Amino acid sequence: MLLPFEEVRSVLDRLLLNSGFSPENAGILARIFSESNRDGYASHGINRFPLFIRGIREGYIIPDRIAEPDQAFGAFERWNGNSGAGILNATVCMDRAMELAGGQGIGCVALCNTNHWMRGGTYGWQAIDAGCGALCWTNTTPNMPPWGGHRSHTGNNPLVLAIPGPENMPLVLDMALSQYSYGKLDSFRRRGRQLPFPGGFNKSGMLTNDPDEILISGQLLPAGLWKGSGLSLMLDLFAALLSSGQASVHIGRQDHEYGLSQVFIAFDLKLFSAEQFREKLIREVVGYFKDSSGDARFPGEQTLVRRRKTSTRGIEVDPDYWTEILQLE
Repeated sequence: MLLPFEEVRSVLDRLLLNSGFSPENAGILARIFSESNRDGYASHGINRFPLFIRGIREGYIIPDRIAEPDQAFGAFERWNGNSGAGILNATVCMDRAMELAGGQGIGCVALCNTNHWMRGGTYGWQAIDAGCGALCWTNTTPNMPPWGGHRSHTGNNPLVLAIPGPENMPLVLDMALSQYSYGKLDSFRRRGRQLPFPGGFNKSGMLTNDPDEILISGQLLPAGLWKGSGLSLMLDLFAALLSSGQASVHIGRQDHEYGLSQVFIAFDLKLFSAEQFREKLIREVVGYFKDSSGDARFPGEQTLVRRRKTSTRGIEVDPDYWTEILQLE
């Protein structure tokens, strides 16, 4: 169903205030959850909101906590998330990485002891809005078998890359290292639809397009097969080593997914090249990419299309999740 953006944001804001967040932080959270649906990513937006509130009630998300700096090494800093809300911690750390980049061209913040950041692309767009390039990633609980394995012993560790471009051409790649995220599988399942491409294995170890069978088996297909599997392992290790935090193996020993490790790297591209050069290069590369006798779309293109649509007709909200959210009040 379609709802006005402000109606959705207002309901979430009220629930977050009642859950112990300050007015400022409740406003940030409500906006970002709502913007995820606005941009077409309900699986990591409002659909996750009841789970987020449950995390607060069960004590592994602490509303009055926020990330704080722990150690500094020039353009690199290590921060502790203090078990605060993942969205707030990630927003603060992306801002700090960009602040560091403003003086040195590059800034990196590694974050430990945080929670799920929900939609990773949020922090790519945050960098875009500030005119910065960005590279960031997170580890997760083990939710994907490594290529050649049959038990979920690695995470689908989402990765985000962002490059500010000319008007209507910012590029933001937001990808899990599984072919489909669990949130996307659940969206297909709830709509009774099959996946357009195989997304994992059934209980018999056969590739399948059926989201129900994949959710039952818990065996996601790594994106890029063995390549995605290897990349997952390396990102997990880098996140844990840089932040001095937990790796997926440690997160998997807990009752819930918390205590995650994340990395935020920002680039002040203005220090490296003139704006005219950057825009000319991006137009040339993206133009060549799209002129491929097909329907190639650059990363972030569909987000811009969805924003234009939702600005006039409202945002898409799953009625079952919306009913569950209203019952939280």
